[in-house]
Amino acid sequence: MRIESDIKLDFKDVLIRPKRSTLRSRSEVALERNFKFMHGNHTWRGIPIIAANMDHTGTFNMAKTLAEHKLLTAIDKFAEPEEWQKQKKDVIQHSFASAGSSSEDLTKLKAIMKKVNCPFICLDIANGYSEHFADHVKRIRDAFPEKIIMAGNVVTGEMTEQLLLSGADIIKVGIGPGSVCTTRVKTGVGYPQLSAIIECADAAHGLKGHVCADGGCTVPGDVVKAFAAGADFAMLGGMFAGHKECSGDVIEIDGEKYKRFYGMSSAEAMHRHHGEVAEYRSSEGKSVNAPYRGPVSETILDILGGLRSACTYVGANELKYLSKCTTFIRVTQQLNEIYTPLQVSKMHDR
Repeated sequence: MRIESDIKLDFKDVLIRPKRSTLRSRSEVALERNFKFMHGNHTWRGIPIIAANMDHTGTFNMAKTLAEHKLLTAIDKFAEPEEWQKQKKDVIQHSFASAGSSSEDLTKLKAIMKKVNCPFICLDIANGYSEHFADHVKRIRDAFPEKIIMAGNVVTGEMTEQLLLSGADIIKVGIGPGSVCTTRVKTGVGYPQLSAIIECADAAHGLKGHVCADGGCTVPGDVVKAFAAGADFAMLGGMFAGHKECSGDVIEIDGEKYKRFYGMSSAEAMHRHHGEVAEYRSSEGKSVNAPYRGPVSETILDILGGLRSACTYVGANELKYLSKCTTFIRVTQQLNEIYTPLQVSKMHDR
């Protein structure tokens, strides 16, 4: 046993210091980026925000809308090859085909790729530290040498490097920060998300790899901080939850409308997709009723507007320069706990 005494930070622990800027308007900020990847031969241009591969947000309806805004969607791994075949080319080109680490997952992934030419693969398991997973990444790279592979989740530099060297192009960073994830409560395992992004990005960029911040963003300012910390992509679940494009029926409780939203390791998800919670494990997710928010386009514009505004505050005329222009300042946690994100939102509406 050992104890690390270095300070580790979350989004709520910092703010970004404003700097002199030559930008006169938010409209001068370019959010689209060009990416060339470490292994996959494809290049991609767009806004590097991804809807999470949860069965609530990782839908083809979500992908259609996000593609119109040049954003990406990680389609949930329960989508069948026949569903993929029905999608238009632009949706497929802005989507990840998701899979776990079993032989059945590989078989299904091959079936999807026979139906459509999807450039992106998302290999997603809760614990990316297993040697089995690194070996699986190698198998997927061998099976799909041309594809762009995102793999995770991890939170440290050494495992980021191992997965990149195993064949991944993008490493998914985050253990426990998601709004419907209870891994930290159930297991005591985790890592403050801002520090995880900084450390994993430093490791990845040295190998010309990329990282995706996955989890912990509850407001547009958190998305800004993720990119400012060095993330190349940001994956959002809770911020995209409850919209028209999400799966599930709209339910009404005491006159308010909601959609059901749950973590993919929750008891509700495991009963839905596997029929039970296996005896050898516990659920590491929770279920909530997400307020129904209508079409997702307004939320997208709100997030992109926050990114553009942040860039003008620090003088970054392109999103890719945001991290180079950022100086974080630590703030007291007590100050952040005065207001919840919902209360802050209501204050801004006044």
